[in-house]
Amino acid sequence: MDELEIDAVAEVELDDPVLVEGLPGVGHVGTLAVEHLLEELEGESTLVRRIYSREFPPQVSVEDGVSELTCAEIHAVEGSDGRDLLLLTGDHQAQSNDGHYTLTDAFLDVAEEFGASEVYALGGVPTGELIDEYAVVGAVSDESLLERLEDAGVEFREDEPAGGIVGVSGLLLGLGERRGFEASCLMGETSGYLVDPKSARAVLEVLEDVLGFDLEYESLDERADEMEEVIGKIQEMEQQQQMDVPTDDDLRYIG
Repeated sequence: MDELEIDAVAEVELDDPVLVEGLPGVGHVGTLAVEHLLEELEGESTLVRRIYSREFPPQVSVEDGVSELTCAEIHAVEGSDGRDLLLLTGDHQAQSNDGHYTLTDAFLDVAEEFGASEVYALGGVPTGELIDEYAVVGAVSDESLLERLEDAGVEFREDEPAGGIVGVSGLLLGLGERRGFEASCLMGETSGYLVDPKSARAVLEVLEDVLGFDLEYESLDERADEMEEVIGKIQEMEQQQQMDVPTDDDLRYIG
């Protein structure tokens, strides 16, 4: 296999589509968001491209005993309530710096091929603690893009996220801007400890507002309820551990 291979699975005609990226990252926020989009728009989506690369981990996925080489996929959604979409998803990101650049350029090549000029990278920004209110933090490739996202409730904070945005989400902004794309990154606040469906929903609600489509959230909310149960058990364990910490009196030795 070559270093990079793009399989053309299907061809569709799209009207000014938007590339929406959701690859694995903090809290799996972007992955959950794009998976939910695909689930909700299943009847309207078409797998159009598979991207294979030696930069992905050396493994296959297995479903019902049948293997599939690790890859990224781009699905096209046409005729939805809002804009036409190109949805980028996959189980892995690249394993090297060069690989991130190579794959991001490939994703943007596909976007250009289908006539896209706008990109939204979806991800999470870690808070380091469990949270109740889920803000969405943004970054854009050009100042002209700020107002529309601010109107949708996105927060733009000085020097945040700390350390910048790494991986494909960051390069879609940087390389996208150099190639003439209008690129934005939407990052849902998340603890960073667990898969976070609530953060994914917060990001999707912003995307709904900006791109003008409507989603149902029942399945995502069910996953959120499951995670709430996990969080509750973790909190119970932490409380028990605090109760079991010995006091000074307990530590005295009488002999």
